[in-house]
Amino acid sequence: MTSLANKAALLTGALGSLGQAQAHALAKAGATVILWDRPERPDGEKLAQSLAESYGAPTRYVGVDLNALSKIDAAARALAEDHGGIDILINNAALIINRPFEAFSLEEYEDQIRVNSSAAFTLARAVAPSMKRKGYGKIINFCSITLNGRWDGYVPYVTSKGAMLGLTKTLARELGPHGVRVNAVSPGAVVSEAEARVFGDRLKQYNDWILENQCLKERIQPSAIADLILFLVSSASDMITGQNIAIDGGW
Repeated sequence: MTSLANKAALLTGALGSLGQAQAHALAKAGATVILWDRPERPDGEKLAQSLAESYGAPTRYVGVDLNALSKIDAAARALAEDHGGIDILINNAALIINRPFEAFSLEEYEDQIRVNSSAAFTLARAVAPSMKRKGYGKIINFCSITLNGRWDGYVPYVTSKGAMLGLTKTLARELGPHGVRVNAVSPGAVVSEAEARVFGDRLKQYNDWILENQCLKERIQPSAIADLILFLVSSASDMITGQNIAIDGGW
């Protein structure tokens, strides 16, 4: 079993379906898990308490608006100091809206770029000094299957995920000499509350389209993403960096 004992993991978007699955996997492996999500979410403390009780892992919840880049920079640096450094950073949080690109305002476009990619840069910059001091660290960025160009109505989202891929490749090059591994994952269509929110009454049509296009005729569950993340943050993947790993059921 993977052990992350004595590792501090910072996970953004921790209260969504994918985030919660990852939080459970990290806590079960013994990591000190720092859960980040929007400050208005009422269920953060409840999840932190549940993880601590279930796995005995130190867990805390921090309500943070990823739009506020200067605030998250300061908060991440403070957390790194509190925990003697952040060992694992998982940039999981993302905004996603489905509509024709002409219908997006500039503010909506900029919000998605800021939350989905600029925040990841900000957090990586904040935790990198402690990783470099230790000579070891893992940063995982979330890209997306939508980079394959087969999805309509996601221009700001896909643009932000392209930025995440570039961030992953260049950070891996700069931080590799310091023992820091940087990788990305590109999930396919994962069953989640975000999926239900985005597609609403079109959900069955969307589900049928996914299964028609995937090689594997079953839907991806959040636990599958969590299993891949657990591998990438463990020592088993220490010779993997700068990669974008698709977990999409085959497209």
